[in-house]
Amino acid sequence: MTSPSPAAPAPEANAGPLTDRPDRLARIRPWTRGALIANVVGQIVIIGTGGAVRLTDSGLGCSTWPNCEPGQFTPAFHQASTIHPYIEFGNRTLAFVLGIVGVLVLVLVCTDRTRARSYRALGAVPLAGVVAQAVIGGVVVLLHLHPGWVSLHFGVSAALVWFSAYLLHRHGEGDGPPERIAGRGVATAGALLGLLLVPIVTLGVLVTGAGPHSGDTEVGYRLALDPLTLTRAHSATVWLFLLTLAALLVVLSRAPGGERVLAARRGAWLLVAVTLAQGAVGYVQYFTGLPELLVGVHLVGAGCLTWATANAVLRLRTRA
Repeated sequence: MTSPSPAAPAPEANAGPLTDRPDRLARIRPWTRGALIANVVGQIVIIGTGGAVRLTDSGLGCSTWPNCEPGQFTPAFHQASTIHPYIEFGNRTLAFVLGIVGVLVLVLVCTDRTRARSYRALGAVPLAGVVAQAVIGGVVVLLHLHPGWVSLHFGVSAALVWFSAYLLHRHGEGDGPPERIAGRGVATAGALLGLLLVPIVTLGVLVTGAGPHSGDTEVGYRLALDPLTLTRAHSATVWLFLLTLAALLVVLSRAPGGERVLAARRGAWLLVAVTLAQGAVGYVQYFTGLPELLVGVHLVGAGCLTWATANAVLRLRTRA
């Protein structure tokens, strides 16, 4: 008498679908990493162009949205024209370019049937973020640069930089469950770094929202907060961030050597360099009266710091 054959195991909930159908995008699939890198760079660059809009008082260079002027999508050139509409429209144009990159990421990531669903679902977020930012930007213009909405605009940009870094890192991993590369101390220090980045960015946004750069010469209202108190709190969180980063480097130096641990050390040291550079710019701009150029560099530096933190933290775990 023969025993019944065992039942086939149920498919993993997170596994990708069957790949018996031909991959129609196989020829451009190698472009995925390039598209993800372009997305990271673009999310940081648009922070810089958005800062240029604000620091050159071009926030209302286009008087309405989505058109630049009523009935006209692009700026109108005439003898009384200033550079402000073109700076504002240039920032909008870069958002359009990011939208194209987001569509490419969506197509390449979401259709990759060799990867888990958890990875493929991430491909929709960059495009969704660009659309959300376009709407927020429109509200900012229609509300005449309300500082609360301007602050939200930057906060979402910082979140998109972190997510874009995560998606790029996730692309280079497997689809197994995440595992620590070293002991619990490494993971704890990394988690603290990620958590501390939130108040650093938030307080930095509030400092800017309470400062002198409103984005337009005729719009003077700012956040009703004390800039000096916010600046001190912002600086304190950065110092706490540096202490946590130093602790991470200590525990990484004691972890058993290996390729992943060495990569994590490189990521942590890169974060040290970015943090020190960003801190130096912050102190110089504070003691020199917030010159527009240094404030713009500090804004781009905030995007770089967000990326470098994500890069360092994500190297502390791996997927099979």
